[in-house]
Amino acid sequence: MQQGGQRGNDRDTVEHMAAENDGRAPSRSAAPKRLISPLTRRILTVNLVAIGTLVAGLLYLGEYRRSLITNELAGLQVQAEMIAAALGEGAVISEAPDAQYLVSDTAHQITRRLVQITNTRARLFRADGTMIVDSRRLGGAGSAVQIEVLPPPEESSDTLDDVLAAYDRLARAVRGEGPLPRYHENPLQTASDYPETQAALTGDTAVAARRFGREGLVLTAAVPVQRYKQVLGVVMLSTDGALIEKALYDVRLDILKIVGVALSVTILLSLYLAGTIARPIRRLALAAEQIRHDRGAREAMPGLTDRNDEISDLADSLKAMTEALWLRMDAIESFAADVAHEIKNPLTSLRSAVETAGRIEDPTQRQRLMAIILDDVARLDRLISDISNASRLDAELSRAEFAPVDIAAMLHAVVDMHNAGDDRRVPVKLELVSNEHMIVDGIEDRLVQVFRNLMSNAETFSPEGGSIRISLDRENGWLTATIDDDGPGIPDGKEAAIFDRFYTSRPEGEKFGTHSGLGLSISKQIIDAHEGEILAINRRGSDGHIIGARFRIRLPAA
Repeated sequence: MQQGGQRGNDRDTVEHMAAENDGRAPSRSAAPKRLISPLTRRILTVNLVAIGTLVAGLLYLGEYRRSLITNELAGLQVQAEMIAAALGEGAVISEAPDAQYLVSDTAHQITRRLVQITNTRARLFRADGTMIVDSRRLGGAGSAVQIEVLPPPEESSDTLDDVLAAYDRLARAVRGEGPLPRYHENPLQTASDYPETQAALTGDTAVAARRFGREGLVLTAAVPVQRYKQVLGVVMLSTDGALIEKALYDVRLDILKIVGVALSVTILLSLYLAGTIARPIRRLALAAEQIRHDRGAREAMPGLTDRNDEISDLADSLKAMTEALWLRMDAIESFAADVAHEIKNPLTSLRSAVETAGRIEDPTQRQRLMAIILDDVARLDRLISDISNASRLDAELSRAEFAPVDIAAMLHAVVDMHNAGDDRRVPVKLELVSNEHMIVDGIEDRLVQVFRNLMSNAETFSPEGGSIRISLDRENGWLTATIDDDGPGIPDGKEAAIFDRFYTSRPEGEKFGTHSGLGLSISKQIIDAHEGEILAINRRGSDGHIIGARFRIRLPAA
C-alpha cells in the first residue's frame, strides 16, 4: 500500500512538471470554469428575492381594489337615488293618497333616458316584486330583444391577465380571503332574486358586489321608489367591474415597468458587487494554489491594500501568513542544518574514539578513550534532549492556556531552589524594588525555565567570589526583571547573536559540550510568546571597562 501511494505521488509530480513545462496549470489544481460563480448566484438570489417580495406585496393591491369597489358602489347608489327620485315624481299616478302606482311605459322611458349616459343597467321592480323595466331589453321587461354594450377593441394581453388573475387567487388564499358570492340571473327576474332589492322594498338602500364568470365583477345598488313615504317599487342599478379591473391593470402595469427598471439596476449592481468580491477572492485562491504547489513564487500572494475593506484585510492577513510560513520553513531548514552540524561533531569524535580503541592495547590509553566516548554520549544525550524541547516548544506554547502568575513568589522559589544546591559556587540575591502586585498572565513552568536558564548562564560566566543579583520592578504597566553577573560580559556586537540557536561562544576553561547553545534561544522564544522582550547588555564601570553582563526581561503586567 505504501509503495503504491509513493508511485501515485511520483506520477502526480511528473504530471505537475509536464504541465509546468507546457505552460499550463496541473490538472488537480485547475478549478472548473463557471459562467457565473456561486457567490454571484447567491448575491443575485438574495437581491432578487428581496425585490421580488416587495413587488409581490405591491402587486396585490387588495386594499386599493376594495376602495375602488366601495367608491364605485357609492357612485352607483347616488345614481340609483336620482333615478328613484325622478320616477317617484314623473312615473307615479296617484288616484288617492293610498292608491298610487307606477306607470310602466313612463317609467321605462324615464329610466332609459337617465341610464343612457351612465353605461349602467337599470331594473325596476314593483312593490309586489315583479320586474316592469329592464334597460337592457327593448320594448319593456318582457321583451325578447336584449341590448348588450360591447367594450371597445383592445390589444390582447391574455397572458398577463391570466398571470395576474392567478396571482390574485393565490394572494387571497394566502390571506384567507374567501371569494365574492356568485352573481346569478334568472330568465324571469323578481325582486326576491336579489337580497339588495328585498332590503330596498322595506325602505332601506342596499349595495352588493358579486363575481361573474371566471374573474368578472358585478356591482349593484338598490334604492326604493317612494312617494309620500310609500314604497312603490325598487330601482336596481348594476354595472360590471371593467373600469375597476382596468384601473388595477394600469397601476400594476406601471408597477411592473418600474420593477423592470429596478430589476435591471439590481442585477447590474449585484454583478458589480459580486465582481468586486469574487474576483479578488479568486485571485487570492489562485495565488494560494500556486503557493501550495511550490512554484518558487514567494511573493505570489497579491496585495489589495488599495481597496481599504475586509477583502484587503484578508489579503494582508494571507500575505503575512504566507511570509510567516516561508520564514518558518526557512527556520526549520536552518534548524535542521544546525542540528545535523551539531550532532555530527560528537558523532565524529565518537567514531574516531571507537575506531582507535580497537587498535590500542594500553589499558591507560583505552580508559582515556572510554572517558571520551562517555563524554560524547552524554553530550549527544544533552543535545538531543535540548533539540527535542526546542522543536516541540512552539506547539506547546500555542496550546497552553495562560493563567495569572505571581512573578515575585515564583522568583523567590527559583532563587531558593538554586541556592539550595550543594554544587552552587555563586549565590543568587533577589531584590524587589517595588511592593506592588507582581502578576502577569503566562505559563508558570515556562517562565521558571527562562529564569533558571538565565541564572545557570550567569553562574557559568561568574568568577569565584562573584554573585548574581536579580531585581524586580514595575513601571508603566510592565514588570521588569534584571539579572546581573560579575562575569566577562558579552563580546561587542554579539548582544543579539547570543539568542541564536547553537550559539557556542563559551567562557575559557569550560568543558567542551557542557552546553548545547539552545538555552538563550529557548528563553527568547518563551518570552516572545508572552508578548514580552528580552535583551542583553554589558555592565560597565566608571572607567568604561566591562564589569559583567545584564539580562533584562520585560513582561506586560496583568
